[in-house]
Amino acid sequence: MNPIRTFFLAGLSWLFLAGVAAAQMTLIMVEEPGCIWCARWNEEISEIYPKTPEGQAAPLRRIDIRDPTPDDLSFARSLHFTPTFVLMLDGKEVSRIEGYPGEDFFWGLLTQMIARATASEAAG
Repeated sequence: MNPIRTFFLAGLSWLFLAGVAAAQMTLIMVEEPGCIWCARWNEEISEIYPKTPEGQAAPLRRIDIRDPTPDDLSFARSLHFTPTFVLMLDGKEVSRIEGYPGEDFFWGLLTQMIARATASEAAG
């Protein structure tokens, strides 16, 4: 495992163990049929995602880009690309990854997003 990711995950785990993250965190995957980058993410990440600290901190929820926005979600701006990964706190967007940058970059970016959201929530 990447040492930087290990460091962030250790800090993230500590924050969750301390009970800091009171808000509901979810990772929204915006996808569409025929998206080759969605398929690549599915091949490389989807099976292991729920078993990771990130997957436990921010469970995955999938939505189709062509469907109406669910009433319980509030995006900061329009969705144009698939896949787009949107980190939500209590249904409100806090950050996003547009596109799939590959496994190594995905984990690094997601870990940073969760760490920032957790620190922000802890700051109050």
